Amino acid sequence: MNKLILTLLLVLMSLPTRASGMTGAFGQGSAQFSLLAGSGTAFNNDYFIIGAGLEYFVQDGVGVGLSYENWSGNGPTLNQTSPSIQYVFYQSNQFQPYIGAFYRHTAVANLPGINSVGGRAGIYFGANSRSIIGVGLAYESYLNCQNIVFPSCTETYPEISIVLGF
Repeated sequence: MNKLILTLLLVLMSLPTRASGMTGAFGQGSAQFSLLAGSGTAFNNDYFIIGAGLEYFVQDGVGVGLSYENWSGNGPTLNQTSPSIQYVFYQSNQFQPYIGAFYRHTAVANLPGINSVGGRAGIYFGANSRSIIGVGLAYESYLNCQNIVFPSCTETYPEISIVLGF
């Protein structure tokens, strides 16, 4: 799985970019800020999740990001930090498919941290304005996973996002 993520990162970095005259949410120099509030389950406990993220487009269509989530309301408390990279296929005016990769570190109160890597793919809608809705799937693989601790060492889950660009 690690070779797959590394390959995905290399492919993302080698994709051609559009001419520098591109404008819009995925153009070089644009940034997107995201907020997250919701619920989730981990370690057979339900949590309230709050988080934020920032993504900056270093080239047209190529964004690098960093996000943070706090999982509270049950024990143990979890804090997740996740750098990411994505490529947005911005050529269409109606929707923009995307692919990406991420690394995630989860700090677990009073326990060793958990590291994972993953990939995501989906579609952004409404990308001609600064408000964007994204729908996609993510695949995540836990590093140094032990089946004694985790019921599964991989997860696939849906992602829905509302992103504000500035």
